[in-house]
Amino acid sequence: MAKSSADDEELRRACEAAIEGTKQKIVMSIRVAKSRGIWGKSGRLGRNMAKPRVLSLSVKSKGQETEAFLRVLKYSSGGVLEPAKLYKLKHLSKVEVVTNDPSGCTFTLGFDNLRNQSVAPPQWTMRNIDDRNRLLFCILNICKDVLGCLPKVVGVDIVEMALWAKENKASVNTQRNLQDGPVATTVIESDLKVSVEKELVSQAEEEDMEALLGTYVMGIGEAEAFSERLKRELHALEAANVHATLESQPLVDEVLQGLEEATSCVDDMDDWLGMFNVKLRHMREDIESIETRNNKLEMQSVNNKALIEELDKLLERLRVPSEYAACLTGGSFDEARMLQNVEACEWLTGALRGLQVPNLDPTYAKMRAVKDKRAELEKLKATFVRRASEFLRNYFASLVDFMISDKSYFSQRGQLKRPDHADLRYKCRTYARLLQHLKSLDNSCLGPLRKAYCSSLNLLLRREAREFANELRASTKASRNPTVWLEASTGGSQSGNSADTSAVSDAYAKMLTIFIPLLVDESSFFAHFMCFEVPALTPPGAIANGSKGGSYDDDTNDDDLGIMDIDDNDSKAGKTSADLQSLNESLQDLLDGIQEDFYAVVDWAYKIDPLRCISMHGITERYLSGQKADAAGFVRLLLGALESRISMQFSRVHLYGN
Repeated sequence: MAKSSADDEELRRACEAAIEGTKQKIVMSIRVAKSRGIWGKSGRLGRNMAKPRVLSLSVKSKGQETEAFLRVLKYSSGGVLEPAKLYKLKHLSKVEVVTNDPSGCTFTLGFDNLRNQSVAPPQWTMRNIDDRNRLLFCILNICKDVLGCLPKVVGVDIVEMALWAKENKASVNTQRNLQDGPVATTVIESDLKVSVEKELVSQAEEEDMEALLGTYVMGIGEAEAFSERLKRELHALEAANVHATLESQPLVDEVLQGLEEATSCVDDMDDWLGMFNVKLRHMREDIESIETRNNKLEMQSVNNKALIEELDKLLERLRVPSEYAACLTGGSFDEARMLQNVEACEWLTGALRGLQVPNLDPTYAKMRAVKDKRAELEKLKATFVRRASEFLRNYFASLVDFMISDKSYFSQRGQLKRPDHADLRYKCRTYARLLQHLKSLDNSCLGPLRKAYCSSLNLLLRREAREFANELRASTKASRNPTVWLEASTGGSQSGNSADTSAVSDAYAKMLTIFIPLLVDESSFFAHFMCFEVPALTPPGAIANGSKGGSYDDDTNDDDLGIMDIDDNDSKAGKTSADLQSLNESLQDLLDGIQEDFYAVVDWAYKIDPLRCISMHGITERYLSGQKADAAGFVRLLLGALESRISMQFSRVHLYGN
C-alpha cells in the first residue's frame, strides 16, 4: 500500500509554515480532492472539476479552553500552500459519506453556521478508504475530547469502521496537543482509533449485540464472515422484493408510465437547461463585452486625466499674468517702476521661448490656441518695444537738453570747466537692463535708439569742446613769434630775445588730456550701454591719456554698467564683424564734428608759434599709440587727423623757410 499523505512530514511542515503566527498546532494534515455535487451559480466548468486541497486539523489553547479548527489549504501559483478556508469544529453538525461514489472515499462536512445553506457543501474525495477513515476518526475524537459532543454520522457502517480501527492499530502515530482543563495531554492517532472504536459502540450496545447474536446458532467465527452473510441475505431479500413487484402487472404498468412521464419531464428539463445554457452563454458574452467596454472606459479615463494634466500645464504657459500685461501695455518707465518692467520683460522673454519648438512639444506647437497665444505675445512684445523705444529716445534728448540749458556744465570766461558726465551716465545706467531686454526681444529696435543717443550726445560733446577750446585760447597768454626760426637758422643773436610760447603746446596738451579720455570713455560707455558685442574698449594695461599714470576720471570703471548679460553668454570672443562695423558707424555719428574744435586749437597754436607743431606732433603721437581698443577707432582717426593737420601746418612753415 502506498504511503498515506497523513504521514508526510514535509506536508505537515508546509502546513505549519502556512499558518505560522496563528499559535495553532497541527494535529493532522492530509491531501484531498475538492469538488461540488451540483453546478455553481457562475456556470463555469472549472468550478465542477476536482481541485487539489489539503485538509489540516489544528488546535489552539485559549486560557482553560481548547479550540479545534479544520483548515482548507490550497496551492498557490508557485506551488506554496496558503490558507483558503477556516472552519471551527464546534459548528460541525454532520459527517456524510456520499452514496453516489461507489468507492466510498467521498464525504461532505456540514456546518450549522454557514450563511448560505442553499449552496451544496464541497465534497472531499480521499485516495482510499484508509485515508477517509483515518481523517474521520481524528475529527470524531477531537470533537469528543475537546468539544464533548459528536456530530451526526451518515452513510458509514459503524461495524465496518470498528473493524478497520482494530486492524489499523499499528498505523504511524501522529501527535497532537489537546487541552483538557488545566492539564495538557498528548494523544496519538492510534489511541484515537481505539477510542473511536470503543466510543462509537457503547458498552450497552455491545452487550445487546452479543445477546442478539447469541440467539442465532449460526456458528459465527469471524465478524467478516458474518458481515458477508448479512450482505447475501440482504441481496436475497431485495431480489425477492423485485420478483414480487414484477408479479404485479398493474404496478409494473404504473411504474412504466411513471418512467415515461419522468423521461418526458427529463427531456423537457433538458430542453429548458439547453435554453438556459444558451442564455447563460449570451450573458457571458454580454458580460465580456461589458468588461471590455469598462476596460476601454477605464483606459480612456486614465488618458483623459493625463491629458487634462498636460493641458493644465499648457494653459499655465499660455496664461498672461494681468500685472505683466498691464506693465507691458501701459506701465510707466519711471525709475521706481523699472524693476516691474524688467520682471515683465523677463517673463515675456521666457514665455516666447517656452512656445518655441525646442522647448515645446511639436504637437502642441501646431495647436490653434498656441498659435493665437504666440501671436498675442508677439503683439505684447511689439507694443512694449515701441513704447520703450519712444520713451528712451525722448529721455536721451531731455537729458542732453537739460545739460545744454545749464551753463554751469560748460567752461565760462575766466574758468575752464572739465566736462563731467557722471550724472548723465548714472541716469542712463538705470535703463541699461531694459536695453538688454529690448535687444533680446527685438534686436532691430536698437538701431534707432543708438542713432537717437548719438545725435543727442553729439550736441553735448560739441558744445563742451567748443566752449572749452574758446576759453582755453582766451586764457592762454602768449605773444606771436612767427619768424623766430629764421633768426635761429642764420645764427643771429636775437634768439635770446624770442618770446616763450610753451604755453601754446601746454594748452594743446591740456585739450587732449581733458577730451581724449572723455571721448574714449564715452565710446566705451556707449558700446556697453547700447549692447554691442565687442571686446573691452580699453584693454588692461592700455594707455588712455598718453601716460600709464594719468586718468581722466577718478572712477576707473566708469564704463562698467554694473549689469550682467541676460543671455548668460560668456563667449565675448565670438563678436561679429557686423557689430564692429555698426559700432564704428555709430561712434562716427557720436563724435562727428568735434574735430573742428581740435583743428581750431591747432591752427591757433600754429599762428602763435609755428615751431610748436613739433611738440604738438609728439604729444599727438603719444596719445595715438595709447589707443589700442577696437571700439576706440574713431578716437584714433581723430588723433590721426590732428597729426596730419599738424604735419600739414609744419610743412607750410618748412616751405616758407625754403
